[in-house]
Amino acid sequence: MNLPAPDRTVAYPLLFRVLLAPMAAIQLVTGLWALLAPRSWYDSYPGLGLVWVEPTGPYNEHFVTDLGAGLAALAVLALLAAVSLRRALVQAALATWLVFSLPHFVSHVFAREGLSVVEYWTNLGTVALAAAVPLALLALSLVKRPVTEPAA
Repeated sequence: MNLPAPDRTVAYPLLFRVLLAPMAAIQLVTGLWALLAPRSWYDSYPGLGLVWVEPTGPYNEHFVTDLGAGLAALAVLALLAAVSLRRALVQAALATWLVFSLPHFVSHVFAREGLSVVEYWTNLGTVALAAAVPLALLALSLVKRPVTEPAA
């Protein structure tokens, strides 16, 4: 795949792809699950014996499907950024991700009600990672790719 000019793409392209693609894939699966099977998502997210959503309050299909659509949209933007590696698109995707993930993390710091100790800490760790990785990538995206001189 041909990359755009070095000044328009991110440095460390493999790192960005390796981190952005799985982030987007997980978000897409989560979003589509909430969008297409809202009650199932509400009752059993994230799965594996953990339940993080149901203890937060009564089920509301409208809110769950809206959240699912938003998560899926965020995933599509991140996937486009992972494929193109264009600096402006990568930065827009990461900034958009942070607009969601930073307040989401803060709210989870205080959301203990109804969660077991294991559920609380796995939830908080997951949400923290979902904010820390894009924050680090956004900082790294400010590094310009070196322009190599043609061999003489």
